[in-house]
Amino acid sequence: MRARLTELRPARSVVRRSSGNWALQAALDRRGLGPVAGVDEAGRGACAGPLVVAACVLKPGDGRRFGGLTDSKLLPVTERERLFELIVARSVSWSAIVIAAEEIDALGIHVANLEGMRRAVAALSTHPGYVLTDGFRVPGLPAPSVAVPKGDRVAACVAAASVVAKVTRDRLMSDLHTTLPMYRFDEHKGYTTAEHKRRLRYHGPSVHHRWCYSNVVAAANLHGMRPPRSVSSKPGLFDASGTGVVDNGVKPVQGRTTRGDGR
Repeated sequence: MRARLTELRPARSVVRRSSGNWALQAALDRRGLGPVAGVDEAGRGACAGPLVVAACVLKPGDGRRFGGLTDSKLLPVTERERLFELIVARSVSWSAIVIAAEEIDALGIHVANLEGMRRAVAALSTHPGYVLTDGFRVPGLPAPSVAVPKGDRVAACVAAASVVAKVTRDRLMSDLHTTLPMYRFDEHKGYTTAEHKRRLRYHGPSVHHRWCYSNVVAAANLHGMRPPRSVSSKPGLFDASGTGVVDNGVKPVQGRTTRGDGR
C-alpha cells in the first residue's frame, strides 16, 4: 500500500523564495496542480457578530498587480480596502461565507469555522485543483489541501482570502453599529476590547453576541438575561479573552491573539 501511495504523489517541485508569497502557489501551478485556492477566516476571536470565511483563486503570475498583499491584520484600513477591490476585480474566483452568531452558538466556533471553509471553497465558480489553508487541516474539502503555517503571510491566495474575509466582516459590523450604536461595533468589530467589555457589562448582550462565549454569559447574568435562542454548545464554553479563543479549554492550533483590529 505504501508503494502505491508513493506512486500517486506528484513529483517534488522547487519553491522559489524569490517569488515571495507567490512561491508556493507558483510551485503547485508548475506541477499542474492548479488552480490553487486559498481560504481564511475573520472573526474567530470576536464575541459578537458573524464569522466570515473567504476563499480566493488568483491568476498565476499576477503577483506584480498585488504589491503589498499580506495578512489582512497587518494592513491599514485603506490598504485593505484597495486590495479588496483589486482582488474582486482580478481574481479568477472568490467567495465569502457569512456564519451568523446563531449558527456559531449551535455548532461551536471551531466546527463553524471548518464548515465555513468547506462552504467557501465549494462556492468558488472555478473548482480548485489544490487548496491552501491557514495553519490547520480542514477535512472534507472538495480538493487536495495542505495546512500552511502563517498561511496568510506566506501564500498570496490565503492572504487574498484573509483580506476578503476581513473587509467583508468589518463592513457588516459597521452596518450593525447603525442598528445597535450602544455597543460601538464600528470601532472594535465585536472583539473583546476594554471598551466593548464595559459596554457589554453595562447594556447586557444582544442577539448578535455569541451566547456560547463565557464573557457574554457573564454579562447576561449581571442583568438576569437568558439566551435568546437555543445554544447547542454549552453556554460559556468558549472564552473570548485577551489571550485568544479557548475551545474546550484548549488553545487553538495557531495561538492567535484577540485584538481589537485583528481577526
